[in-house]
Amino acid sequence: MTVASTEPVVRRRVLLAKPRGYCAGVDRAVQAVEKALEQYGAPIYVRKQIVHNVHVVKTLEERGAIFVDETDEVPEDAIVVFSAHGVAPVVHDEAAALKLRTIDATCPLVTKVHKEAVRFAKDDYDILLIGHQGHPEVIGTTGEAPAHIQLVDGPSDVANVEVRDPEKIVWLSQTTLSVDETNETVDALRERFPLLQSPPSDDICYATQNRQTAIKEIAAESDVVIVVGSRNSSNSKRLVEVAKDYGAKTAHLVDYAAEIDPAWLEGALTVGVSSGASAPEILVEGVVDFLAQHGFTDVQEIESVREKMIFALPHELRRDLRA
Repeated sequence: MTVASTEPVVRRRVLLAKPRGYCAGVDRAVQAVEKALEQYGAPIYVRKQIVHNVHVVKTLEERGAIFVDETDEVPEDAIVVFSAHGVAPVVHDEAAALKLRTIDATCPLVTKVHKEAVRFAKDDYDILLIGHQGHPEVIGTTGEAPAHIQLVDGPSDVANVEVRDPEKIVWLSQTTLSVDETNETVDALRERFPLLQSPPSDDICYATQNRQTAIKEIAAESDVVIVVGSRNSSNSKRLVEVAKDYGAKTAHLVDYAAEIDPAWLEGALTVGVSSGASAPEILVEGVVDFLAQHGFTDVQEIESVREKMIFALPHELRRDLRA
């Protein structure tokens, strides 16, 4: 006689956050390099990483893209693509002096912040730019009006802020920050400067906010959260922080599934998975496959927000593709 097992069935599951991965700005920038390679042939030069993702950069290099740190590394008369993070006006001047053909893949939402900086500087405001020191987006935005912009790197930096006229100041922000930390920084600034003005519309990009909202939804139910993204990706690192803040027992950032330590999964019943705005979906699929091999076969996609945003390719490229 066969005796039915009374052992409880252990259900190991994956909660897959949606939206995740590529935002419209990243998709536009990566396509810009791919289309440029098809249209003009290799090599195509790219100033800085087109987006902050190791896999994307490596894949484009294999197709003939050459990544450089500075404009003067590009041969005269060559084609150079400016990254999604944006550049300061001086970079455009450098490219013109070298007679380079430029394709500006700056995310339109970053361009929006640049235009805000120019407008407020023209009206002689002190601009408090909330962001991270040394990030390419911060460098590019600051370059629009360096005499008017000072960086505020989180709430702890508020005490260091000095302004000419506390009645004529405005805050702007890097687009890839934590929504919660940015609000905390703004609140701290407003305590010091009650007349601080806000940008006409939110500077933190829709995709950054949506991915943070999605990971908040799965974090409290997750023993472990794995975020796919590179270590120099600001928005990816913020997702790890948000996951921990909203209930995940632990959270990790990985570029590839091979970086997952099986020890992270010991004792876990639920693993949350998301990816930064510059991480392609193929890398997420690799993580889900890895988890399935370790018993996490029940995959549930949790959609918190629907995204429909699409950005057109840079106009320089569209012109030549139509020709």
